[in-house]
Amino acid sequence: MKTPRAIIIVLDGVGVGSLPDAGRFGDEGTNTLLHTAQAAGSLTTPTLVELGLGNIQVAPGLPRVSSPKASFGRMRERSADKDTQSGHWEMMGCPLPRPFTHFDHGFPPEIIDRFCKEAGVARVLGNKPASGTEILKELGPEHERTGLPIVYTSGDSVFQIAAHEEIVGVEKLYQWSGIARHILDPYRVGRVIARPFVGTGGNYKRTFNRKDYSMPPPAPTVLDELKEAGVRVVGIGKIEDIFAGRGLTESIHTEGNRDGMRRSIEKLKMMDGGVLFINLVDFDSQYGHRRDPIGMARALAEFDEDLPALMAAMEPGDKLFITADHGNDPTFTKTTDHTREYAPILIYEKGAAGRDLGERESFCDVGSTVIEMFGLHCSAGKKLA
Repeated sequence: MKTPRAIIIVLDGVGVGSLPDAGRFGDEGTNTLLHTAQAAGSLTTPTLVELGLGNIQVAPGLPRVSSPKASFGRMRERSADKDTQSGHWEMMGCPLPRPFTHFDHGFPPEIIDRFCKEAGVARVLGNKPASGTEILKELGPEHERTGLPIVYTSGDSVFQIAAHEEIVGVEKLYQWSGIARHILDPYRVGRVIARPFVGTGGNYKRTFNRKDYSMPPPAPTVLDELKEAGVRVVGIGKIEDIFAGRGLTESIHTEGNRDGMRRSIEKLKMMDGGVLFINLVDFDSQYGHRRDPIGMARALAEFDEDLPALMAAMEPGDKLFITADHGNDPTFTKTTDHTREYAPILIYEKGAAGRDLGERESFCDVGSTVIEMFGLHCSAGKKLA
């Protein structure tokens, strides 16, 4: 009997409407997919239309169809946060029972002083909430002169360190990030993010050498159980970072969405069975946080262009899951942070008719469905299809 293959694609940040508890996060009225389509005038995503994305969220260029090729629905996040980790962990059967610690106004002296001492730097630049691109404009020239790390945060639980690749170097930046991760573990800060950049004189560009240093999931995940059972589990993009390296048999670094799709198609053609878990981060990092709905619409069109080749590489019995980990509404002006939204869920299987999956109570239903493909069980969620 052929070993099944599950392909999970996370459109990072592409939510489909604010959750009932969005008011607790200040995110009422957000809808990443709808507002992106409205701002762009229309989406150009014919493959996603055929799969039934418009049956989850009608939007300009995204109509409902009578016979969608995929099963479709939307999922509530049960976790007490709206972060990349909480979304992915819950997806893999490990919801976050209490939120990460957020330092919305910068980090206290007890953290910064210890970081400076262990990193061997006199001080840090910034130490405040900021947009990553804006803080480079503000502090990049001073960093060029001094070589001091730029530290900043956001409404998410993150300690971000930016450094110039040619002045500090990527390895030194990674070393600083590892030091910060060790310091911040007791404080329950979700991620330390190394943010390398290049350029001069205020004209800076972040590079693909970004690296996330995550807290490990608080309990075993579906990925851990699959790996222990001998199932091949391949992470593409920042999956390895999100799960702190756990539960994977192989990890592949990518340089943007299109590179991620190219590598996913190549890997799928080589895999006899197992799980291919893909994060496409550009929707979030390049367009959501930067409040660029036109760029978000273009990225969705590019993903739609790449999707048929992946679907063509699928075989009977394979299942393709397309979902998201949270929202990041590019038209939301109150903050540049993630937004508390439903996640879409599409499940495509060659030769299988699509059906309405309704509204699901948890992202855990993805992991429950995947693990049952391999004869295992996850009690945290319910099988989708």
